[in-house]
Amino acid sequence: MATPDKYPERRPAEQPDLLNPLDNPAYDDDDHDGLTFEIIEEEHHEGSRVRSKGIYLFPNLITTIALLSGFYSVIASTSGQFERAVFAIFLAALFDGLDGRVARALNAQSAFGEQYDSLSDMLSFGVAPAILVYSWALQPLGRVGLACAFIYTACAAFRLARFNVQIAVVDKRYFIGLASPLAAIIVASGIWVGIEQPTWIDHSLTAWQIIYAFLSVAVGFLMISNVRYFSFKELDRKRVPFIVMLPVVLVLIAIVYDIPLGLFVVGLIYASSGIVSTIMARKKKPSHSIKEITGA
Repeated sequence: MATPDKYPERRPAEQPDLLNPLDNPAYDDDDHDGLTFEIIEEEHHEGSRVRSKGIYLFPNLITTIALLSGFYSVIASTSGQFERAVFAIFLAALFDGLDGRVARALNAQSAFGEQYDSLSDMLSFGVAPAILVYSWALQPLGRVGLACAFIYTACAAFRLARFNVQIAVVDKRYFIGLASPLAAIIVASGIWVGIEQPTWIDHSLTAWQIIYAFLSVAVGFLMISNVRYFSFKELDRKRVPFIVMLPVVLVLIAIVYDIPLGLFVVGLIYASSGIVSTIMARKKKPSHSIKEITGA
């Protein structure tokens, strides 16, 4: 005969199995019926967590258009329509900058939107530019060209993954490493210059192929570097001296005069600005001698 437990209070309390749908109070049978695609996530509203069902339409629709642009760029590159592939990358960059602003304006930010935007960026600014530069210039280099294109894609993936895990701790005034849309614009505009100026740039020559391979790798490494780049996210909220308009007007004139070359040069200047500012910041730091550090 079973002996009753003399000390029932010592028995561990039965805890509900949160992995079991029958024991988890947050689970609703109507949420997942196995037939439809549905998004269920927790959001913070006025200090409390609220389970939300569905997605925000307009920001995610814009992200989808950016994703479609990146996908079309890949198709155009593999079909030899390089100019269309360039335009598609620029269009993806335009919509990528628009979806975040729309989400903030409508107070429609969500974890799903952040992850969806990151995946869209990976295709549009990580895969599409690499396939474009490989199809246009690097393919004759064989495995070396393939490796250079893959390095760019891998760096874009590292850059986006790092951005996702550090999104809550970084200073929003700066990008840590070159942002992937800007990196894609540099690569795409460089190819656009070659398409528009075939007398200057003959991409069938090995020398130019090596230059584009170096450009892809250099831009890729800048994406995963710790170089800080000004994000311009706070400019629309602050007053600036009137003299700041002068370089802006000069940049616009240069771009209008020759759009491909102007965009490429501006992109290179921006990419170089982070390196220059980093070097100058390190030179300004006071150098302490060993005696000062050790106290000797």
